[in-house]
Amino acid sequence: MNEAEIATVTERVRAALRTVIDPEAGMNVVDLGLVYAIEVDDAGVRVALTMTSPTCPMGDLIVDEARQAVAAVLPAGSALAVDLVWEPPWGPQRMSAQARAHFGWED
Repeated sequence: MNEAEIATVTERVRAALRTVIDPEAGMNVVDLGLVYAIEVDDAGVRVALTMTSPTCPMGDLIVDEARQAVAAVLPAGSALAVDLVWEPPWGPQRMSAQARAHFGWED
């Protein structure tokens, strides 16, 4: 897979993840800053996600929805891993400017 193909798949994956809404926050996981990594190579795609808190009751649901959303934009049979990670800890500084404004947090 060349760099242009990797960039295209990465953007497709990011767009798919924007459809995954954290039900507690009412905002997508990309703008919330919950997506730590999108890795694309010939072997497949790996997404690293976190939650706003280790005690988030929606973690399993969000990971499952992320897996389904990403799988829907990949070619059939593509390898996909969606991993829940805790390092570094999430903080509001990871949110997009739009998300911070939505929640009333200044830059």
